[in-house]
Amino acid sequence: MHEYDSESSRSQKRRRITNSGQPTSRYSSPDELAASSDHEFRYRRRASSSAHKDLAGSRRQSYHDVDSDESPDELDHTVHTFYRDKRARGRRNPDSMSSREQSAVTTKSRPSPERKPSYMKYKQILVLKGHRRGVAAVKFSPDGRIWDTVTGKQIHILEGHLAGISTIAWSPDSKTLASGSDDKSIRLWDVSTGKPYPVPLLGHHNYIYSLAFSPKGNMLVSGSYDEAVFVWDVRTASVMRSLPAHSDPVGGVDFIRDGTLIVSCAGDGLIRIWDTATGQCLRTLVHEDNAPVTSVRFSPNGKFVLAWTLDSCVRLWNYIEGRCVKTYQGHTNKKYSVGGAFGTYGDGTQAFIASGNEDGNIAVWDVPSKNLLQRLEGHEGVVLGLDTLSGKDLLVSGGLDRTVRIWRAEEEEHCQAVKDEMD
Repeated sequence: MHEYDSESSRSQKRRRITNSGQPTSRYSSPDELAASSDHEFRYRRRASSSAHKDLAGSRRQSYHDVDSDESPDELDHTVHTFYRDKRARGRRNPDSMSSREQSAVTTKSRPSPERKPSYMKYKQILVLKGHRRGVAAVKFSPDGRIWDTVTGKQIHILEGHLAGISTIAWSPDSKTLASGSDDKSIRLWDVSTGKPYPVPLLGHHNYIYSLAFSPKGNMLVSGSYDEAVFVWDVRTASVMRSLPAHSDPVGGVDFIRDGTLIVSCAGDGLIRIWDTATGQCLRTLVHEDNAPVTSVRFSPNGKFVLAWTLDSCVRLWNYIEGRCVKTYQGHTNKKYSVGGAFGTYGDGTQAFIASGNEDGNIAVWDVPSKNLLQRLEGHEGVVLGLDTLSGKDLLVSGGLDRTVRIWRAEEEEHCQAVKDEMD
């Protein structure tokens, strides 16, 4: 796990986003790569994944036709595949089975009803101190290192940037850490030695806001205050593709799980889906309120995009259909760029969303029902960065109180006992 603080006043300003209320140039951001008219376009896309097959040949909806809270609860039947897609194999055709066999299969296929957990209990286990300014970003490495998540011992201090650091990203093998700074550079770090790679990634003309590695670790995507999205070749430290993405600073970027798509968001209120190989804009998502979008993440199964906006909402988008299918509320987010993450609870098949909060706590929602499962209290200021560690029931958060806090989920039996006492 690693985190960075805001080492300059500019970096603190970077985390605070002013919503002036003035109309933004919604259609000035270049969408010429895919658009054939103001409101709709056809996609020309190679069918390299199921997402691409669904995107190919579809049309973008009118901005005013985008769904919001009233959409059907279509996640109920997909939540068990939220973290992985399994295709049924070896199924026999019912027409070729006898009535006795069909009856037996029907009996076996009926699952016994299970009570879905309605409560969860994350408990703070470590408070890590050492930063001189607010902590802007925290990330678990795939193997959980840098700060030792068991003892809290600091393993490395990485120094080399000339200004505050707003974003970090781990390579999939946990051997390399990328950091983006207000000095307009991206640095790659050798985690084993704590030393930077000799050649920084240079090309952006303003502060670096967001970074994400591709699943194979050979590419890095970056978003900047200069309104551009760059795709980098990690091996050569060179720009592979520059995307003129938005008409306002780019607040968030992410790769889909197979690396074929990139998502970006910005203060112009737009969320854009890009073809990694061609740089083509495949989809533009915008809510009717057009609130600035500060952070985005693909869902672990690659079917949805989660977006944080400065109207105190977190929205889950079906980007293939261009619809907002869920809106999560109950936190405050109007000034700062806060982040969040997906996680699992219960027996590991239930999905949750955790989000930072300007009220100083962490809000945790159940994905399909939108129920607020828990508020994690502990920080004494705005919670900016947040991440989860799959398979270990760990959550890490960082905020303006200059602390990093690690939380662990307690067993379901204990959670139910606590809930019973509260009732």
